[in-house]
Formats: sequence, C-alpha cells, structure tokens
Amino acid sequence: GGAKGPAPHLRRVGGTATVKAMLLEWGGARTRGYQHVEVGGVSGSWGSGLAFGGVLHSFFPDAFDGGGLDPGDRRHNFGGAFATAEERGGCAPLLEVEDMGGGPVPAAKCVYTWGGELYRCLVAMGRGGTKKR
Repeated sequence: GGAKGPAPHLRRVGGTATVKAMLLEWGGARTRGYQHVEVGGVSGSWGSGLAFGGVLHSFFPDAFDGGGLDPGDRRHNFGGAFATAEERGGCAPLLEVEDMGGGPVPAAKCVYTWGGELYRCLVAMGRGGTKKR
C-alpha cells in the first residue's frame, strides 16, 4: 500500500524542484528553533545533516540528544539521522553515510531522494505534518 495522509507535493508528478520546495517548507517548519539549523539548500543545513537530524528529533525527541547535532560533524549528524529514520521511522536504508559525508557537499539528488523517502515514511506513519506535536 501507498503512503496515507496529506502529501500533496509528493503525489504530483514533479521533478527535483518540487521535492526541494517541499523539503524546504516542511523542514523549515519542523526545525524552527533548532540551534544552527537554517533550512536553505544542500550546501547548508541539509548538506551538513543538521536539517535531517532536526526533523527526526522533532518527531522522535527521545531517540537522541538534539543539542548534540554539530555543524562541523556531518558523519555524526547523518549517521544519527539515518539510524533514527530506519529504527523509528521505518525508512529503507537507501543511502549510506558515505554517500552524504564523503565530499565537500552531498549530491543534491542524494539529499532530495533521502528527504523525499523520509517524508513518505513519516506520512505513512501518520506523522508527516509540518507542525510539531
């Protein structure tokens, strides 16, 4: 079965620009107030893993210390986000930490692919909204 719940941006056929716009809106709403997290593009908080960590922490605050996200440690940020997404969010391990943390900035398609999957999994759990619960 497909994901349930409001996911209008992902149901429409669209390219990277559609997924990027959805991630920016959704991620920005979920991470308001998180230190060092400014959702803007792959070279910013998405690229450092801070946005993914903040989004996951907003859904699963007991999974890890949200204050432990470090703008200078992408491996740590992505590792925690990937593990939490798999264990708590039911997301498939589409990417490895090395896919995101190997170069100076992760490939945009990797960020948007994994972000879209994270959103889809959380919507399937009934938790994909923009407001913190």
